[in-house]
Amino acid sequence: MSERILVVDDEKEIADLVEVYLLNDNYEVTKFYNGREALESALSNPPDLAVLDVMLPDMDGFEICKRIREQHYFPIIMLTAKVEDMDKIMGLTLGADDYITKPFNPLELVARVKTQLRRYKRYNGAEEVENSVDIRSLHISKSSHSCTLNGELLNLTPMEFDILWYLCERRGNVVSSEELFEQVWGEKFLDQNNTVMAHIARLREKMKEPARKPRYVKTVWGVGYTIEA
Repeated sequence: MSERILVVDDEKEIADLVEVYLLNDNYEVTKFYNGREALESALSNPPDLAVLDVMLPDMDGFEICKRIREQHYFPIIMLTAKVEDMDKIMGLTLGADDYITKPFNPLELVARVKTQLRRYKRYNGAEEVENSVDIRSLHISKSSHSCTLNGELLNLTPMEFDILWYLCERRGNVVSSEELFEQVWGEKFLDQNNTVMAHIARLREKMKEPARKPRYVKTVWGVGYTIEA
């Protein structure tokens, strides 16, 4: 059965172009030109992945992402016409897994879709790896792709899980933003990339970590992040 991608963009030419490229890769596409219909579809009939435009006339992509994350954890890729870091950070903080800036190469978008779907399958147990880590009240298992803190299950996106797992595997060591990005995202790190910072902030929020004195994911200023053993 083909994986289904939800696409929403009020620019008909862009939405139609994305649809053509995804169909050529044998994905099923559900397409919308406005936010409210897209949100209704995403909540009632969740896709395998969503591609959300930020700038929509009736409801922006940030709000759609936020509403989806209240119920579902399938991957979300944001399309943004803005280049400001804050625009990207907001989407990532609200739970998006990736973003791509307009104008974009449709082949790059398809590649991002494939990457996120592979990660999502791995997160949901399609690939079994016998590994788990316990750090005080934190338990993370790669075999079941689950994470609990103080006995409570953390609802992490696949990207958040991969970040936390990588840090836990290297507990006691400082991991730079560059290393974390290149290992988790599988792409070359560029200067002024705030993607890691935004995902760390979201992860800490879900772990209910105090911003100034987190117990687990700690910032080593000017170096990177660490989890103490």
